[in-house]
Amino acid sequence: MTEILNSQNYIHTRTGMTVDAFKRAFLDNLYYVQGKDMPRATPQDHYLALAYTVRDRLMQRWLQTFQTYDETDCKFVYYLSAEYLLGPQLPSNLLNIGLMDVARQAMAELGLDLDAVMRREREPGLGNGGLGRLAACYLASMATLGLPAIGYGIRYEFGIFRQMFVDGWQVERPDDWTASGDPWSFPRPERQVQVNFGGHTEKEWAHNGDFRVRWRPAWCVEAIPYNLMVPGYKNNTVNSLRLWSAQATSSFDLQVFNTGDFVRAVEGKVHSENITKVLYPDDTTPQGKLLRLQQQYFFVAASLTDIMRVFMRRHGTNWEVFPDKVAIQLNDTHPTIAIPELMRLLVDEHDVDWNTAWDVTRRTFAYTNHTLLPEALEEWPASLLEQLLPRHMEIIHEVNRRFLDEACVVLNDPIAAARMSIVTPGPAPHVRMAYLASVGSFSINGVSELQSNLLKDLVLRDFSQLWPWKFNNKTNGIDPRLFIRLANPRLSALIYDRLGEHWLTNLDRLRELERFIDDPTFQAEWREVKQANKRDAAEKTREGMGLEIDPDAVFDVMVKRLHEYKRQLLKAFHIITLYNRIKANPKAPVFPRVFVFGAKAAPGYRMAKLIIKLLNAIADVVNNDRDVDGRLKVVFVPNFNVSTAMQIYPAADISEQISLAGKEASGTGNMKFALNGAVTVGTLDGANIEIRDLVGHENFFLFGLRTEDVFHLLRQGYRPAMYYERTPELRQAVDMIAAGYFSRGDREIFRPLLDSLLNHDPYFIMADYAAYVEAVEAATLAYQDTERWTRMSILNTARTGFFSADRAVRQYNEGIWKTQPVPITL
Repeated sequence: MTEILNSQNYIHTRTGMTVDAFKRAFLDNLYYVQGKDMPRATPQDHYLALAYTVRDRLMQRWLQTFQTYDETDCKFVYYLSAEYLLGPQLPSNLLNIGLMDVARQAMAELGLDLDAVMRREREPGLGNGGLGRLAACYLASMATLGLPAIGYGIRYEFGIFRQMFVDGWQVERPDDWTASGDPWSFPRPERQVQVNFGGHTEKEWAHNGDFRVRWRPAWCVEAIPYNLMVPGYKNNTVNSLRLWSAQATSSFDLQVFNTGDFVRAVEGKVHSENITKVLYPDDTTPQGKLLRLQQQYFFVAASLTDIMRVFMRRHGTNWEVFPDKVAIQLNDTHPTIAIPELMRLLVDEHDVDWNTAWDVTRRTFAYTNHTLLPEALEEWPASLLEQLLPRHMEIIHEVNRRFLDEACVVLNDPIAAARMSIVTPGPAPHVRMAYLASVGSFSINGVSELQSNLLKDLVLRDFSQLWPWKFNNKTNGIDPRLFIRLANPRLSALIYDRLGEHWLTNLDRLRELERFIDDPTFQAEWREVKQANKRDAAEKTREGMGLEIDPDAVFDVMVKRLHEYKRQLLKAFHIITLYNRIKANPKAPVFPRVFVFGAKAAPGYRMAKLIIKLLNAIADVVNNDRDVDGRLKVVFVPNFNVSTAMQIYPAADISEQISLAGKEASGTGNMKFALNGAVTVGTLDGANIEIRDLVGHENFFLFGLRTEDVFHLLRQGYRPAMYYERTPELRQAVDMIAAGYFSRGDREIFRPLLDSLLNHDPYFIMADYAAYVEAVEAATLAYQDTERWTRMSILNTARTGFFSADRAVRQYNEGIWKTQPVPITL
């Protein structure tokens, strides 16, 4: 086999890096894999042949990477996440392997346009937003830093839904991302894992006299792993992302089929495979809750079995060294069931005594908390856990009992200890997964300075007093290869021209751009980069939506998940206010503005979907009013995803980061905008605080309540109607919506939104409205001072290199995982 791998033919067809070798490999894959020649090939055939050609060149590096890891017996980082929003794989892999220019020339010589071929890719929507994108960024950075790491997750058959608008309403369509082929996944059925559910437990005495508990499950599914390659940037390292797909243990009952009951013959297959059918089923129903819990346990159980298999192959059953060779990072609360699962495997399956097993478990897991919202800190009904995972519920009760005993002794405060109970008291107890993660992990980190402090001071205060050494901050980061080099090639070329090589893996070097801040030539080039990006965005908007927008206008952009706390509704009130000012004086000079939205609302989130309807209704009125005359345009881009984001970030002038202070854990969109030269209008929330401190307060438009102000208003008794009464422009906007101005006279459609605002306003939109309008107007005025704005834009890029995912992963490794980089030599 070694002779075959080293033969010239093999190297030429599978690993050759020249244009000629690449062309031959492309034609070879087109012919022998796709079964087509060039005259008969479709654009999709071209994409698949190109993907296989790139995959071939990653393969040698992938196999060599894991062979080297085995030889060095290194400590592994295992990243458990329910979401991975990977984005397009083809351009990332071309860039990371250093073949972008080769592929472009090879395709051109074959009469193809590389960009057109790459646009055929359907990105896997295996995440909902920032959490899943962060996980993908971190895997890429782990590989770039040469860290031995594997990501684990779920291979959803249908990812985040494909969004359409019908009469302004969000409509969800299935996202069948594998329908035209998936060239990047390698199924490994020989590594399948059985995952059990339901049933009961039995207590028994083993032959050696030890007391044992055995789980007798009622049903099971097979977890089939699919491996994806995760290459580092030009360093030969290729790590893995392993995604699990559910498959029935017996997919077809022939006897039932022969009786004529064709539906029941495949009932087991359908029931089992529902587990990985769709990302985040609507959990507003008991069935949805059950399915989501099944998903979480399914991928956690399969992953831990896989992790332990690798460990035992190297170290047998020497479990005490398990934490020295394995670090498991829990990406938010979704994988927390891994803690009782590891205990079950050690105690029940491998006969490890409880104290040793618990010591191993607590030294293995680290927990990242991504939220401060109570609804996102998962709690599961204990009755549901007892039904689905009876043995795990027993383990959770035992963990909780021992923990509360420990807490009472250490804190000498029974009341405080009771507040920390993993299982809530009362007739309908719930399991608090954030508490379970805190008890079962050796590290607990937040994802921005503010959120980490609030985590310690509010959400997990008792735990931070008990174990202050566990708590730390790891501010989020983003992948600069994806969100600067690939998303913004013009800006990247300008930076390369001034800084040379190597800044892409050392983003702190962007600081060197400050040397050119007063250089008129550099300023002009910077402005032309932004303007060219805006022209591209305008053209794509015209082609995709039939909407003409002015590239010379201010591009004021708010793209992110649709949630009330992110306050897209506050932006809606601002747009209505500007519209009303024009209507009052149609001939007044108004600097042209384009407002860009992109967002998906969870299918069961009624208020969020109502906000989408309102934004589209406002767009319909504003965009078609002759008095406005195109000076205001509202664009709501459908089906916002990573590919769309990569087109929008480079074109933005103003970045809207306006969540209520204390609600956004970090944000990563704010980082992507700033790194691409957009200037932020924002609150003191999440990573906005760190962005503002880095770029300079004068280069950030701050407004709004601070976290302590919010608490103060709540203590006083917040009355949102007071702001309605005292603020004429706000009152006018609210009254227009109530009167049906944006809903063809329908006064009822938006009543739930207005009732919530006037009577409750949980996200303080009314209180922050006046300050927000003033801040955006100040930003728009600053934009009209070309030299000032150019300096602000340059400084936002130059001073935000801190937000590289490489920095964040390096901090995780130095402070939590403590593994060593492993160089890969071909």
